[in-house]
Amino acid sequence: MGEDGSVTSAPQRPDGPTPTPRLIATDLDGTLLRDDKSVSLRTVAALAAAEEAGIEVFFVTGRPARWMDVVSDHVHGHGLAICANGAAVVDLHAGRTFVEVRALPRVTALTVVETLRAAAPGTSFAVEMTTGINYEPLYPPFFQDPGAHVATAEKLLEEDTDDTSAPVLKLLAHHSELAPDEFLALARSVAGDHASITRSSPTALLEISALGVSKASTLELCCAERGISPAEVVAFGDMPNDVEMLRWAGTSYAMGNAHPDVIAAASGRTVANNEDGVAVVIERILAERAAHQR
Repeated sequence: MGEDGSVTSAPQRPDGPTPTPRLIATDLDGTLLRDDKSVSLRTVAALAAAEEAGIEVFFVTGRPARWMDVVSDHVHGHGLAICANGAAVVDLHAGRTFVEVRALPRVTALTVVETLRAAAPGTSFAVEMTTGINYEPLYPPFFQDPGAHVATAEKLLEEDTDDTSAPVLKLLAHHSELAPDEFLALARSVAGDHASITRSSPTALLEISALGVSKASTLELCCAERGISPAEVVAFGDMPNDVEMLRWAGTSYAMGNAHPDVIAAASGRTVANNEDGVAVVIERILAERAAHQR
């Protein structure tokens, strides 16, 4: 069930014929993946068929590289994925190595920490680096990482050791009392001039990247390298961290379980992630393409 309920009827397509894309960009959690974090056989087949038809597929996610095993076997061709909300481009064919990093400057991260502590007392932080995640004592460790360092954000952002000198991909901020959208709006109002701030969790957990870094901006860079225009991209998403990407793409779909802001940003709507909404659209695109080639 999404934040505004799920769509279970046929997808609502954008006005006019669906163009044959050169690239499909899809979010993972709540979009391509089912709620149990699996990739359905139908979706696996649809992704493979798209690649066979010459359409590149990019996974564009807030996940760090170390959590990409769930889809590593389903990346064909280029093998690249956009991770950490655009802060990293990762080669899944080469052991999840970093191809590009768009780091959050530590001085900026410290400014955001100071600003959010003042505006929303009780905020706790984690620091996602290329080497893994470290977090404050009060930060809820949603995914336990045995290699994590636990200290204040100010300490974690110091550059006095090899580990803490690793590039910062994003800062995470959690609040146990504020509503998720309330926390996002507050953070953007007080710190939005310093960094890009978004969210993808159903809880009040914010994801903070370098200013101008987003799924959309990194996808745009990857497409420009391939000579692919926004009009040749079809994108899928379900949460606020997908909004810019859906607005940038020539054709975009909000999942049936999507956040209201995502529905407003997308040009079309498909069924929920648990009903293989991405595969439904890919199948239709390929069927229309085949019909036109007859």
